[in-house]
Amino acid sequence: MGAEPLEIHLEQQDLDRGLREDVRVGLTATPKWLPPKWFYDARGSELFEEITRLPEYYPTRAERAVLAAHADDVAATTGAKTLIELGSGSSEKTRLLLDAFTRHGDLGTFVPLDVSVSALRGSTEQIAAAYPGLRVRGIVGDFTRHLDRLPTGGRRLVAFLGGTIGNLLPVERAEFLTAMRAALEAGDWLLVGTDLVKDPAVVVPAYDDAAGVTAEFNRNVLRVINRELGADFDLTAFRHVAVWDPEREWIEMRLRAERPTRARVLDLDVAFAAGEELRTEVSAKFRPEGIAAELRAAGFDRQEFWTDPDGLFGVSLARAD
Repeated sequence: MGAEPLEIHLEQQDLDRGLREDVRVGLTATPKWLPPKWFYDARGSELFEEITRLPEYYPTRAERAVLAAHADDVAATTGAKTLIELGSGSSEKTRLLLDAFTRHGDLGTFVPLDVSVSALRGSTEQIAAAYPGLRVRGIVGDFTRHLDRLPTGGRRLVAFLGGTIGNLLPVERAEFLTAMRAALEAGDWLLVGTDLVKDPAVVVPAYDDAAGVTAEFNRNVLRVINRELGADFDLTAFRHVAVWDPEREWIEMRLRAERPTRARVLDLDVAFAAGEELRTEVSAKFRPEGIAAELRAAGFDRQEFWTDPDGLFGVSLARAD
């Protein structure tokens, strides 16, 4: 059937406005912060793909192992006619699901949603070529804002993979899951990947690799702000730091000023004292009973929970009540 023209709900001007708003709010807060979505320009996306292949970075391999083992179970249990993927990127792991649905013969439509026009255009064309009987309908949008634009009708399965849900703070997760449930009909399905709580000696190196790729990825957010907003951050003044928070059971990525430094951005003069940190990402780790409770509170009934053989990563399959 081929790839349809992209359905665009997020224009470049929306992204520009969002970046300006986030920078203004985050850099005037105490402590300072920026949301992780601004890592992902073309260079940031390349760096993240490199991260997923690093020996220390277990989440991608572990989640792929779960999907390889249980994609057929997902297809058989859900009988979905439409597969929707949030934050789809290259949709690489999703091919395991598409292959399973092809074997079961149920799926008619694949709907990847992502903020990047270029990433979506490339992935939809590749998926359409690889699965010629599949209708591929890409949506340019933000999964925190555009869930009401998802296609309706038929039995739907929404896949939210990669542990991305852990980048949302607890209140944001509750809001997202509630909005997700509101966008679905009773009997629709949600497949969500969650990194699990484990020894910090395993977690921390995944966000602070020996080769320094994650450090470069972290500093890329400043490079994006310099380019897009005409700022003048000195990237050499900041060191990448990954910190495990045992109370909240999440890892924080931060940029720590190695010396006093200033940057002009928008109409702000932003000063950093030596040792001051800018939080760029939170990545929550989950306990199986915790994610089940969060799903239940939003109106989902978890039917299945699978992990990789080492118990590093969990995938939940939940039905909308």
